[in-house]
Formats: sequence, C-alpha cells, structure tokens
Amino acid sequence: MIRSIFFKFFFFFGIILICIIFLPSFFLPKKIALYGGRLMGFWCKICLNIILSTKIIIKGEENIILDKKFFIACSHQSMFETFFLQTIFNSPVFILKKELLKIPIFGWYLKKIGSISIDRDKINKENLNFKDQITNVVKSTNRPIIIFPQATRSEPLDRTPFKKGAARIYEDLNIICQPVAINSGNVWPKYGSLKSNKKIIVSILKSIEPGKDKIEFLKSLENSIYSELDKLN
Repeated sequence: MIRSIFFKFFFFFGIILICIIFLPSFFLPKKIALYGGRLMGFWCKICLNIILSTKIIIKGEENIILDKKFFIACSHQSMFETFFLQTIFNSPVFILKKELLKIPIFGWYLKKIGSISIDRDKINKENLNFKDQITNVVKSTNRPIIIFPQATRSEPLDRTPFKKGAARIYEDLNIICQPVAINSGNVWPKYGSLKSNKKIIVSILKSIEPGKDKIEFLKSLENSIYSELDKLN
C-alpha cells in the first residue's frame, strides 16, 4: 500500500513536470514534443523499477516491423502501455477516448503529438471522420498507429471480445498488424493498489499480414493476444 502511494505520487508528479517542461514545444515542430512522450515512457519504467521493484521484460523484439507501414493492436490493462510503448516504437499515434484530451496540460500534449480521439458513446461527425484521420497518418508519416481493441482497460483475466475498430483499420488501409500482449494488470490493476516485486512482460507477437477478411482477422488477432496473455498469467 505505502509503495503504491509513493509510486502514484512520484510517477504523476514526474508526468506533470515533463508536460510543463515541454510546454514551449506546443509552439515548435511536433517532433520536439514527441521526445516528451519517450521521456514519459522512460520515467514510467524508472518509477516501476525503483519504487515497486518491477522487472520489465520485452519478448519478441525480432518481430518488430521495421521497413513497412503497419499498425499496432495491443491489449490494455493499465496506463503502462500508453506510456511505455513510446520507448519501443517510433513515436506511435494513439487512438484514445476523447475525454483524455480534456485533461489540462496532458490533454494539450496529446493533441500536439497528433493523437486521434473518438467518442465511444456517440456516433458523430468526428467519429465518422476516423478513417480519414488514420489514412492521413499512414500516408504522411512513418509513425505506427496504436489501437486498444478492448476499448478500455480490462482485468488480467477478462477476455471480452475485441471491438471492430482494429478490423476496420486492417481492411480499410490494407496494412500489416503488429499484435502486442502486455500483462501489466498484474502490477498496475484497473482498481486498487499497485503490486510490487512482480514482472511486466511486453510480448511483441508475429505480425498479421493483409489479405484476411475482417471477421477472420479479428478472430486471429483476438486469439493471438489472449492466448499469449494466458501464458503470461
């Protein structure tokens, strides 16, 4: 309990401080602001290592796609993946809930780095523009898009069927999918105190090539990620 409180204090204090330090980057090129995201990812790792004695293990680095356009579909159990994945992949673009953009300073930062927001409870013009936004990112940059197919943070043993957003990206853009499974909920649960002296394993799985239909792809993606999480748990 005490270590969990210390972690939350120092972690969020550091995140706020990084956002403040990078405030001037809001008026500078986007690539400068992106360094702030990587710094947040490293700060997350440092806090977990030092305060909670958490060991972070990366599996499957050989599966990382280096020379092609791709998007990442990742399990979502905690804030960890939102920050740490920025240290592995090249300045990823997150698809996230619109409410996060309303957070002072941090929300401004998310806008600056090009995050794509959606309103999960409504069908509106902005959501219908979803395809145009991701198409623009894929065509104009080498930054991969990250989507969380579970749509929200889930418990480690939760096996909720994936939402259709990942399949929509896969079919519409006809690009490779990089599945990632992370058991971060065992350390940083959705509710309650963080746990110490455990491992967070980031498992980068074999890519799914274009060519499957949406239903087949989503079933393959869900099986790949959930099967890996079963092993990690």
